Amino acid sequence: MRTAPRPSPLLHLARATALACASLLAGCAAPRPAEPPPLARLAPAAWQAPLPHAGSTARLADWWRAAGDETLAALIDAALAGHPDLAAAQARQAQARAQADAERAGLLPRLDAAASASRGNTAGAGGAVTTLQAGLQAGWEIDLFGRQRALVEAARARAEGAGALAHLARVSLVADVAAGYHGLRLCQALLRTARQDADSRGETARLALISRDAGFTAPATAALAEASAADGRARAAQQAGDCAVRRKALVALTGLPGLPEPDLEKKMAPASAESTPSAIFNIATLPADTLRQRPDVWAAEREVLAARAEIASADAARWPALSLAGSIGALRLRAGGVSQDFSTWSFGPLQLALPLFDGGRLAAGQAAARARHDEAVARYQAQVREAVREVETALAQGASARSREADARRAVDGYRQSFDATQALYRQGMASLPQLEEARRNLLAADMALSQLLHEQRAASVALYRAAGGGWQAPVEEPERHP
Repeated sequence: MRTAPRPSPLLHLARATALACASLLAGCAAPRPAEPPPLARLAPAAWQAPLPHAGSTARLADWWRAAGDETLAALIDAALAGHPDLAAAQARQAQARAQADAERAGLLPRLDAAASASRGNTAGAGGAVTTLQAGLQAGWEIDLFGRQRALVEAARARAEGAGALAHLARVSLVADVAAGYHGLRLCQALLRTARQDADSRGETARLALISRDAGFTAPATAALAEASAADGRARAAQQAGDCAVRRKALVALTGLPGLPEPDLEKKMAPASAESTPSAIFNIATLPADTLRQRPDVWAAEREVLAARAEIASADAARWPALSLAGSIGALRLRAGGVSQDFSTWSFGPLQLALPLFDGGRLAAGQAAARARHDEAVARYQAQVREAVREVETALAQGASARSREADARRAVDGYRQSFDATQALYRQGMASLPQLEEARRNLLAADMALSQLLHEQRAASVALYRAAGGGWQAPVEEPERHP
């Protein structure tokens, strides 16, 4: 009957020493910190601001295609094609993935090839001695207490967070392009109003000069009309300059320096103030569901998990470390015309190392790991609060703009009727120029207020798209497989 081979005494000693050290260190090992509160507990139970209606949650990811504005879609596509911020975010994601692969490689044995050659003179060897040697050297640090596995877990969590932040860069870029686009749209609408107002003031000044020359209008009244016309032209010129600056910023943001600004201006013909922004997308009703679509919130949670894993790695560093080495090689000696070949191999040493005194380095590493975890938890909670604030702000701004639209349109209609009537009375000599200028100022302010209001609705939609995470979905978590 064959008996099983008896374990090596060296292996018995290593196991016994490891168990003894584990028993001694178990009493002084600090417990791992508690997990951060779940998102459902940190988020409010319901949104306080009213939600937009007639939108679709599914269209949040690419709402600019469903908006029906081909110019906006083309600008966003051009920006997404090769913006430096996206390239930098993707590079950071690649770095994080490479770091995770490097940590995962630490679980595997290491195998190196080595070769050497030497020549020398040894007394009694009968001449010069040539030595040729080649072989393989292996080393493996056995992860008894999970120190390396914890580092793999931390690197994996950070790689996942980097992937989420890469999508966040995309969302931010789309929001910036849309905000710049709608800002230019607003500028064009204000420029159109300013030019119409300048033309009207110029016509009034022309008639006032004719009336003055005929002796029907006082010179001071004509001077007031000329001053008003000059002020209108200055306003229009200032608005045109603002639009030029916005166009340049949009061209730089989208990466289309070869696109002439006149062509861009032609494509972006000013939209009518009567056009109302339509609801393109909606968000999840429950705040926790919306916040789960925020890449930055999810990345902050991954950082908490990484910090927890680093605590486990720092704690495991105080436990015994077991390493194993081995080698195999071939050796050739040549001396005095005679050659001799040898083959060598070794298994070991199987080395067990226990840290006894290091001046407090390991304890400091544990304290630092716990402090980093506390910081990550605080940042995670702050990120959730900031996300809630951004969504609530975007919802409140959109609701406020929508609630004021009807009154703003009525104000424009009323002031336009008042100006038309006052202008007719002025041309008949039944109204004074100050009365006409006051009616003009009221109409100008109402027109600009309506344009600003419609812009607020579009800006609130863009802000809501950014605050809701741009339609991002967290990847399905799979269990990590260790070699």
